[in-house]
Amino acid sequence: MTAFIEAIGMVATAEVLIAILVSAVYGMVIGALPGLTATMATALLVPVTFYLSPIAAVATIITSSAMAIFSGDIPGCLMRIPGTPASAAYTDEAYALTRKGRAEEALGASLWFSAIGGIVGTVALMAIAPALAEVALSFSSFEYFWLSFLGLMCATLVARSSPIKAVAAALLGLLVACVGIENPGGVPRFTFGMTDLLGGIEALPALVGVFAVSEVMRAMTTGGPPPIPHRRLGSILAGQWALTRRYQKQMWRGNVIGVLIGALPGAGADMAAWVAYATSKRFSAEKEKFGTGHPEGLVESGAANNSALAGGWVPALLFGIPGDTITAIAIGVLYMKGLNPGPTLFTEKASSMYALYIVFLLANLLMIPLGIAMIRASRHVLRAPRAAAMPLILLLCAVGAFAIGNNPFAIVIVAVFGIVGYMMERNGYPVAALVLGIVMGTMVEQNFVTSLIKSDGDILPFFERPVSSLLAALTIAALAWPALVWILRRLRRAEPAR
Repeated sequence: MTAFIEAIGMVATAEVLIAILVSAVYGMVIGALPGLTATMATALLVPVTFYLSPIAAVATIITSSAMAIFSGDIPGCLMRIPGTPASAAYTDEAYALTRKGRAEEALGASLWFSAIGGIVGTVALMAIAPALAEVALSFSSFEYFWLSFLGLMCATLVARSSPIKAVAAALLGLLVACVGIENPGGVPRFTFGMTDLLGGIEALPALVGVFAVSEVMRAMTTGGPPPIPHRRLGSILAGQWALTRRYQKQMWRGNVIGVLIGALPGAGADMAAWVAYATSKRFSAEKEKFGTGHPEGLVESGAANNSALAGGWVPALLFGIPGDTITAIAIGVLYMKGLNPGPTLFTEKASSMYALYIVFLLANLLMIPLGIAMIRASRHVLRAPRAAAMPLILLLCAVGAFAIGNNPFAIVIVAVFGIVGYMMERNGYPVAALVLGIVMGTMVEQNFVTSLIKSDGDILPFFERPVSSLLAALTIAALAWPALVWILRRLRRAEPAR
């Protein structure tokens, strides 16, 4: 109790409260700009933390990342440009809601369930951090291979089109992930002698290309879909309580998925969002509505996003193992400020730990009023004439891609994948599956090769460990699902003829 009271005093200082407020606004703006990710927002804050006290320094990282993860949904809802890779999982769903004239419902769901997910993730971090960390540490490359492969197989579940086309799109994504020299063998692959391809193809420029540039191309060639209804946004949170009551099970399931996947080193909010959205569709009673502007998937994946963010701090605080790229940066700040991660941090500096928990809760509560203000400011995008909006979207795509690594070649990648995305959508291939292949490809390959090296080429260890065998069974079931669906359809068609 004494440590908790001390923690309140540590947070309730002018320096910490100002740091939380300023970093919240900063994270909200950065996340809403296409191409500028939560990781970038966090990385750019590191020099600022040199001049702050330990709690204020970590508070800036926590707050800015939470805000950026949410605000990445805003351009996805309004312009079909995912602000962060995590929001790519449900960009089509949110944009479809906006096209129906229900932008406030899509944005409100993203805001409301992100805040709830963040709070639930924080409570899980407080209550079951040691147990979650022990589970996370028991995962080896064998389990990570099946987990990432299972995430890849979500492509067949999130697709509205043929599962076979979804698998084909995912395989194309895997091929793209093979480009470059960053592979277990360190051998240049598919670079065609171009030095710009040695570092591989960044996921974010490809993602922006297939979602945003393809939308611009469709508008140019076909006139695009009907204009988004020009009307004033209603109450952002109106109806969210009704959604909470209606999709209670999905919300809690998303929270659990987010916390568990977030606690696994290297997984992060991206995988949590894809798995949660695919799970929501798989167990929904209204599967046919997914992709047409149905809020059910937004509820589950939105909750998973921010709960995974808090879950990622479990291995970071207990063992100094980054749960994702954001906590990898945070670990450096913790060491720099003398808050060395480890079990002793919870005993010797308990008040500092409680202070971090309070910061997590404040950040997620602050997300609601700031999120509403950001959404209100962004609504003018809906009022912009199409002739003005399309060039602006292209400009944002180019600037965001260039800003990732100050590399002009990223703009070329955006353009190429815009054409690829346009051609795929025109022929019924889901671009979400392509993006999933690009995001998961490296993780699948690295863990597969590492596991084979460990087992000296033997594949039995992939199935011998208890958790690994369970994940293997789930993955094989997801892989066989398209074939089973096809067989069942053929059998049903053959029945009347008998």
